[in-house]
Amino acid sequence: MEASPCLFCGEGGDGNLVFSDFPPNPILDMPDGGGAAAPGNSGQLFGGPSQGAQSGGPCLIEPEVGSLYPKNWLRPRFSWIAANGENLFELRLHVANQSNDLVVYTTQTEWTMPKAMWGSLSNDSADQPMTVTVRGGVYAGGMLTGEALGSKGDLGVAPVAAPGTIVYWSIIPQPGTTALKGFAVGDESVTPVLTPNQVQEFNAPCVGCHTATPDGFYASFSSSANDWGNGFADIRQNMTGLAPPWLGTAGKAAVEAPTLGIHTFSPAHWAAGDRIEVSGYAPGDNHQPQLTWIDLEAQTAPASGTIARTGDSNYAGAPSWSHDGKTIAYVSTNAQVDGRLDDGPADVWTVPYNDKAGGTATPLKGASANSMRNFYPSFSPDDKLVAFDEITSGSMYNNPQDELYVVPSGGGTATRLAANDPPACTGKTSPGVTNSWPKWSPQAQTTTDGRTFYWIVFSSIRDPGGNPQLYVTPVVVDGAGKVTTYHALYLWNQPASENNHTPAWDNFQIPPPGPQ
Repeated sequence: MEASPCLFCGEGGDGNLVFSDFPPNPILDMPDGGGAAAPGNSGQLFGGPSQGAQSGGPCLIEPEVGSLYPKNWLRPRFSWIAANGENLFELRLHVANQSNDLVVYTTQTEWTMPKAMWGSLSNDSADQPMTVTVRGGVYAGGMLTGEALGSKGDLGVAPVAAPGTIVYWSIIPQPGTTALKGFAVGDESVTPVLTPNQVQEFNAPCVGCHTATPDGFYASFSSSANDWGNGFADIRQNMTGLAPPWLGTAGKAAVEAPTLGIHTFSPAHWAAGDRIEVSGYAPGDNHQPQLTWIDLEAQTAPASGTIARTGDSNYAGAPSWSHDGKTIAYVSTNAQVDGRLDDGPADVWTVPYNDKAGGTATPLKGASANSMRNFYPSFSPDDKLVAFDEITSGSMYNNPQDELYVVPSGGGTATRLAANDPPACTGKTSPGVTNSWPKWSPQAQTTTDGRTFYWIVFSSIRDPGGNPQLYVTPVVVDGAGKVTTYHALYLWNQPASENNHTPAWDNFQIPPPGPQ
């Protein structure tokens, strides 16, 4: 697998079609929250694109240049950092099949596209080359000085949507509470999903390391209540917090046992009579976690057992179970505490599930034996790729040096995601911004020209506020197996003042958000 040099190559549309989704005249922004309106002669003040300095202007942080939107993304918000006292800005979006450029003049450092305009643009201009530019200057006394071009580069709209629902762990700094919140791609607000006090299975002071059951009805989580045992809570509307009726007496005892870690499910083993969880488990006082299966419906013991990993004598943690139910990817390490990955060597290995029996374990080429710490594996929805985190040293839990990679699930050359890198003009670089916890959208989509589109959500501290926030990025694989990666899209619907991280992306059946 190798990266393609062409970011925005695609089928394209009918070259004879030209659309007029953008107005013929510039938009003079009238800020909703107050503030000065852009002067009526802004276009004359800025002049042609070559007027003013050709560098040193505003730094576009949202969207990042080199981003690709899914068709169902929430309407784009453009946000930038002013330079040298700039207080008047020109935003320009050129699209190959649009008769007019979108030109916006504003005194603000952000502008959000109207819903109707975005609906037309995303429908008419998918797979079309787009170029965004931002210029700024100092406006005073009817004059514009210090005019300078800032960020300039490619954007695009994919020919497919991003499916499913994202549920994430939110820490609200004041008053210091935690909760699960969620949204579907395109929602402009988030909805509460689960708070610890809503859990009815047991008293749960914390709900973390969550995932969805394959039917999307329940959030499964780890909790400090049972020394990091696991539990379930319904997340459907009017059923929040209810324990599952299929949880058997022995299955409940097994899943709530202490020192269970990050856990995983497979749609291939999620039906009546075959509801299985796979987790790392460190029984007793030795804290040497092994891969463990748990029969959640079991009424009598044994409800759990060890999955053999022949050839690997290390501990096992942070498993991901393939959607076809045949393979488990996990972290082979000697560093794990309370179900979490800690500070020590780590590689991604795979082992067959083999009806709970396991088998010969194998290091995943491209995510092992590379002198790095490779962890948090996650199977793509078609099981063809594995996303994972990588660092050079230090703890695998919340490390600023985390970076994201993808590798073929059968092993091969790993591809570093372009989404690791914040805009260069922000002065932030990766490693250094905690790109962590990659999770795939629940479906991959293939276009008629053979490209397969995947989407990944992850958390990062690149935001100007410096707290964890959620980002989405596509991975596109063409018919020849070449992979193209893109920069990160910020989800502006999330509360920016909260610490939002450890996302899961699945078909969560959460209530719809409130009025948007």
